[in-house]
Amino acid sequence: MTDIGFIGLGIMGRPMAEHLQAAGHRLFVSGASKAARDLGAAGATACKSFKEIAEKSQVVILMVPDTPQVESVLFGKDGVAEGLSKGKTVVDMSSISPVATKEFAAKINALGCDYLDAPVSGGEVGAKAASLTIMVGGPQKAFDAVKPLFEKMGKNITLIGGNGDGQTTKVANQIIVALTIEAVGEALLFASKAGADPALVRQALMGGFASSRILEVHGERMIQRNFKPGFRIELHQKDLNLALESARSLAVALPNTAAAQQLFTACVANGGGAWDHSGLVRALEQMANHEIGSK
Repeated sequence: MTDIGFIGLGIMGRPMAEHLQAAGHRLFVSGASKAARDLGAAGATACKSFKEIAEKSQVVILMVPDTPQVESVLFGKDGVAEGLSKGKTVVDMSSISPVATKEFAAKINALGCDYLDAPVSGGEVGAKAASLTIMVGGPQKAFDAVKPLFEKMGKNITLIGGNGDGQTTKVANQIIVALTIEAVGEALLFASKAGADPALVRQALMGGFASSRILEVHGERMIQRNFKPGFRIELHQKDLNLALESARSLAVALPNTAAAQQLFTACVANGGGAWDHSGLVRALEQMANHEIGSK
């Protein structure tokens, strides 16, 4: 069994940590959140700092919101880097900047430790079901050592290449997801405004070439008006910022990604930063002066 430090016990981090704990691994956590208390009641060890977590763990896993938080956890006062010793491994499962990831990896490598960027896709549902897709960047040896832990949290686990490539893959994933949500929203809004039953339209489309996981899950959310977050708009907006910033540096035009970002921004402006990202449809509905399913 592996001694694991787990930092970031949010909507997705908590169930991921619980799967590792259920598999018999010893967990080290920090904070006074309910998730930390519950994991502690089940046997996890509470630590006073990220440094202490790193000192007591063989593998330190991060699952925090954005690049600045990863940097702070790793390199801030009493951070992970201060508690690392040669031979340990840092695994960042957050979704952050590929450029910053390469910088962070180099600093951790200089301490004699391995670094894997391993962002995930699948949302809260996938985290709870241990069915996440995990996209990994880093050395093969470190990947092979950590893969048994990944297998407790996900199903589709792929080593893409070197450090940063996992984050690049996640950015590509978020482009596809955002544009597909937008397409599903447009299609169901069109059908509803034209007078068709959007639930039956969705049912019919699920049997054809337009079928997708997003039509299945988020199409249903749009029809049922269930925008309780599995993955918040503000987080997807952050991921598209990474896409657009990287695209500018590569001189790549991403016009539809930029349009989807504007729709997310419209949702945030109307108080929707914490909506599920399927709530993007609300921006489309506002422009059409029509809500899916309304008469």
